[in-house]
Amino acid sequence: MNFDEMADKLSAHPDFKVKRRLVPILDFGPGSGAPTKRVLILDTETTGLDWRAENIIELAMLSVDVDMQTGQPVGVVEVYEDFEDPGRPIPAEIMKLTGITTQDVKGQKLNEAKIIGMVERADLIVAHNAGFDRPFVENRLEVFEHKAWACSFAGINWKAQGLGSAKLEFLCSELGWFYDAHRAQVDCHALLRVLSSPLKAQPEDMPSTGLQQLFKSTEQARTVVKAFGSPFETKDKLKARGYRWDAEAKVWFTAVKTADALEAEAEWLKSQVYGGRSARIGLETQDARIQFSSRSGKSGDRVL
Repeated sequence: MNFDEMADKLSAHPDFKVKRRLVPILDFGPGSGAPTKRVLILDTETTGLDWRAENIIELAMLSVDVDMQTGQPVGVVEVYEDFEDPGRPIPAEIMKLTGITTQDVKGQKLNEAKIIGMVERADLIVAHNAGFDRPFVENRLEVFEHKAWACSFAGINWKAQGLGSAKLEFLCSELGWFYDAHRAQVDCHALLRVLSSPLKAQPEDMPSTGLQQLFKSTEQARTVVKAFGSPFETKDKLKARGYRWDAEAKVWFTAVKTADALEAEAEWLKSQVYGGRSARIGLETQDARIQFSSRSGKSGDRVL
């Protein structure tokens, strides 16, 4: 019995769950003949967290057509990966996390022409933490500013899929794969496989894969809700509801997609955060060409 047969036999037993090493797929074969759109999956490794002060040291991208009827990738996957020398030593903690050394990137430079060509052909750019990756790549090359973006971490309700975490390694593990994380290209392959997998318990009129859902999400702008002046003691409530902390602006924020969701959020903030008192919240409308970038959308506020 070979290893695959052993794995299949174990998987069939209710007391065992087998995980297989994720093997990148470079050709998904023909689609259904339905219209396609091109997605670009992107990941970066950087010298730190602040795009204003830090640099990209590795950029990987996968570009592939998506059958908009099935939500599956079709055809050949175009792959790009390069190092870039930040002009200074890579911090020790980054080398430990990524395995990328100062020697690896010495004298290396991103292939700008190749990147621009791939980005210009894309209908949508997806990153698993677009709020991190987008400012870095836009700061490096302007071409990224002119495309629609989606975030697979924030743009899909993974909890509704019965998954307790939206971290990429966890999602892959739950789908039966493992891989060596924290390198840009393998992270892209892992994300493409996760987003190609069928979503659970979807109504008939809803997208059947994460790729379809992210394309659909770009059709509607999102509204970022900022909880100005929220009492310190409500931080755990805000975090539990999915709010994130903007350290620079010193405000908790979340995002909603519909008018009904905005009304529900306003009611929740007034009763659960502001204790029924009058309060001012910030509202910023962002379409797919602005969201997750360092640029601002249309801003306003609202009194609760």
